[in-house]
Amino acid sequence: MTQFRTYMPLALEQARAAGLRGEVPVGAVIVSESGVVVASAGNRTRELRDPTAHAEMLAIRAACLTLGQERLGGHDLYVTLEPCPMCAMAISHARIRRLYFGAADPKSGGVMQGPRIFTHGQCHHAPEVYDGMDADESQVLLQDFFARLR
Repeated sequence: MTQFRTYMPLALEQARAAGLRGEVPVGAVIVSESGVVVASAGNRTRELRDPTAHAEMLAIRAACLTLGQERLGGHDLYVTLEPCPMCAMAISHARIRRLYFGAADPKSGGVMQGPRIFTHGQCHHAPEVYDGMDADESQVLLQDFFARLR
C-alpha cells in the first residue's frame, strides 16, 4: 500500500507569503508523480498588474518552463482555494493528473461551483478532483485577509 503525502502545507506557505505581499492569500504547488515539487507560487495579480497572475496560472507556467513542455500529465496540483473558471481551463489544457484544493469558492469557483468546467462537454481533459483538503486553514487565511481590508 502506498502512503499518501499531501503537499498542501507548501501551498499554504505560498498563500501566507502572498497575503504578506498584499495579495489575496492563495498558494499553489505542482508535484511530479515521483513526489518532486516542480513549481510553487502565490497570487501576484497586484504586484504584476496582471489579472491572470493567479497562483495556479503562475505555478503551471513555471512548471512548463522548468520541464520544457506545455503539458503536465502525471503531475498533481495542490491549491488552497477552488480554482476559478480561467484556472480550471488552464488545468485542463495542461493535462494536470490530479487537483487537490482547500477552501470552496462559492462566489468565483469553477470546479465544484459555478460553471463546473471539468463536467462541460467541451472540456478535453478533467483531472481527478479532491476538495476540502486543509479547507479550514485555507478559509481562515482568506477571511483574515478580507477582514483586515474592511
